[in-house]
Amino acid sequence: MKVAIVGAGIAGPTLAYWLWRYGHEPTLIEKAPRLRTGGYVVDFWGGGYSVAERMGLTAELHEAGYAVEEVRLVDRHSRRVGGFSADLFRRNLDGRFVSVPRGDLAAMIYRAIGDDVETLFGTSVSAITQDGAGVQVTLDDGQSRCFDLVVGAGGIHSPVRGLVFGPQSRFETDLGYRVAAFEADAYRPRDELVYLAFSSPGRMIARFTMRDEKTLFLFVFSTEHMNGPDPQGLPEVKAALDRVFGDAGWECPEILRELDDASEVYFDRTSQIVMDHWSKGRVALIGDAAAAVSLLAGEGAGLAMVQAYVLAGELSRADHPEAFRRYERQLRPIVESRQRSARGFASMFAPKTSLGVWTRNRASKLLNIPQLADWVIGREFRDDIALPAYVA
Repeated sequence: MKVAIVGAGIAGPTLAYWLWRYGHEPTLIEKAPRLRTGGYVVDFWGGGYSVAERMGLTAELHEAGYAVEEVRLVDRHSRRVGGFSADLFRRNLDGRFVSVPRGDLAAMIYRAIGDDVETLFGTSVSAITQDGAGVQVTLDDGQSRCFDLVVGAGGIHSPVRGLVFGPQSRFETDLGYRVAAFEADAYRPRDELVYLAFSSPGRMIARFTMRDEKTLFLFVFSTEHMNGPDPQGLPEVKAALDRVFGDAGWECPEILRELDDASEVYFDRTSQIVMDHWSKGRVALIGDAAAAVSLLAGEGAGLAMVQAYVLAGELSRADHPEAFRRYERQLRPIVESRQRSARGFASMFAPKTSLGVWTRNRASKLLNIPQLADWVIGREFRDDIALPAYVA
């Protein structure tokens, strides 16, 4: 079958990899002119790790990733007020846990498909028309292509979902926080393999030291700090972050000066996508396009890879109506469980009151108690995704 996959982030190339292995002819369509870089660091474990393992990517994954040693929460004077050893994740997950830049993860998946899959960069989909025989996809350059199936893998703002299922507002639940991230060169101080974060009510700013003299900065803040609609474009994003964090204290003045020189800044809202169905006719959705958990929950990349793996596998076993049903039947309960758990997760990053910040800081220290840490990690991070075995 010829399958158009709209979106070349993590879910799309993973799906292309497995579809090609099962004898199909995938085509990736990506509106960006090249693979997206930067973004934020994702914690990678569980079902997604197992998919990466089956793709032969684990060595590269750990080479590109970081074995974070400590999560350290500080006050405005850089005094430690909370945190825990990050080794507890690796210990409880049998070493199958790594923190990796999202752009690096996407790049290694894309490299795995080699030259076997056609990719149309700098291309958007403007219309989708389907019938019993196939799907006609109209691109923004005016050309029209025919496929047997279309899969939307374009993230929370999926154009395929908008064209086929309806406007984003119908499916999106805003969790009330905004997130931004950027990288800077030669920032000082450097705290190697430490995720270091400062919070004031409704705001958190964190930094993580990376290779090649780079530092990643992460901003999380509640919409109560916003004045008006979300910023559009780099100048507005920079102005919004300066307005929200300008008086926050700690290293914020220095970090905001680094922000002035940034050529790329990631910015988005923390939202969930909840849909009654993940497919319609010959069109299906995977990853955040179908069921975003929340980018702060840390599971989006892994779940997207699981969805891609299962969808490709089911298409190797059955025709598309039955494959779509099996795909959704297997994964919907897992995704909905993750969404329920994630709804309060953003408030752990940036509690909205001083008492909430104090309580979060104190509670984080409890993870230094081995028995309690083992229970929490086992409950929240050990997933029960048993990947099916498909035959190429």
